Amino acid sequence: MSIRPVKKLIESQPAIEGAGVHLRRAIGFGRTEDTDPFLLLDDLRNDRPQDYFAGFPWHPHRGIETITYVLAGNVDHGDSMGNSGTIGSGDVQWMTAGSGIIHQEMPKGDEKGRMHGFQLWANLPQALKMTAPRYQEIKSPEIPEVTDDDGTKVRVVCGDFWGKKGPVTGIAANPVYLDVYVPPLKRKTLPVAMTSSAFAYIFEGSGLFCNSSGPLDVPTEHVGWTGDAPPTEARDRWLVLFDSGDEVSVTAGETGIRFLLVSGKPLKEPVAWYGPIVMNTQEELKQAFDELQKGTFLKGN
Repeated sequence: MSIRPVKKLIESQPAIEGAGVHLRRAIGFGRTEDTDPFLLLDDLRNDRPQDYFAGFPWHPHRGIETITYVLAGNVDHGDSMGNSGTIGSGDVQWMTAGSGIIHQEMPKGDEKGRMHGFQLWANLPQALKMTAPRYQEIKSPEIPEVTDDDGTKVRVVCGDFWGKKGPVTGIAANPVYLDVYVPPLKRKTLPVAMTSSAFAYIFEGSGLFCNSSGPLDVPTEHVGWTGDAPPTEARDRWLVLFDSGDEVSVTAGETGIRFLLVSGKPLKEPVAWYGPIVMNTQEELKQAFDELQKGTFLKGN
C-alpha cells in the first residue's frame, strides 16, 4: 500500500456567478489536467441572503455532469426535462447534461439565512458527450453513513467505500464522492483507487494530509504565507490535490477535520470549454452555441 503524497495545495478564491451569487472556487482555473475528470468545484457558503438569493436562473449545459451537495439551506431547481423540486440539508442532485439541458438553481437558505453547498462539474468522455440527459435526486436518508471505531464518519454519496455503496449510479467517470469527518488529533488512512485522480476539499477544521508532522514541501497556490516555510496544515476552504498512490493519510487538527474526498478516472481527452458547455473541440463548442441561438440546442429531451 502506498500513501499518496500531496501534489499541490490550493486556497479557494472568491468568485461571483449566476445572477450575482458570491461563492468561492477551488477548481476551475483552466488547468484541467490536474483534476481530470473534474472541471470545477464551487463552495457556496454564505449567511447573507442578498449575496446568494438571485441564484442561478435558466442556463444551458452540455457535455458534463453537475453534482450539487447541500449542507445547509435549500435549493429550488427545475429543468427542461420537466424535473423540479427542492433539495435541502444532506441532499444531492446529480445531473447528467449530456446532449443538452437547460436548468435553474435558486438557493433559499435556512431559517437563519444560512446557505452552504457545493457544486462539482465532472467531464463526460467524448463517446458520451451527446448522450441523453439524466437526472438523479437523492435525499439525505438515502445516503449511507459509516462510522469507524475511532469516531471517523464517512457519508458515501457515490462509489463503494468501507462496504457501503453510494446511491448515485451510472456515472461515466466511475467517481467516489465522500463526506469525511475525522475526530480531533486522530490519524486516518482512507483507500483511493490507484488509477484515479483524487482531491480533498476541507470545509471544517484543519489537518495534515501527509505521512509526517513536518511542513508540506509542495507547490502552494493563492496562499498568503510568507518566507521560506510553506504551511504545515491544510485548512478550511483549501483544496488538497494528491499525487499517485492507493491511500490518503490525514491527521486531524485540534478541532477535527471535515472534507470532501473525491476521486475519479481521468479521461485524458482534449477539452474545449466555454461557460457551461464543455466539448472536445472548438468546432463542437461553436456548434453548441450556434444551436443555442437557433433554438435547436435541446435534442428531444
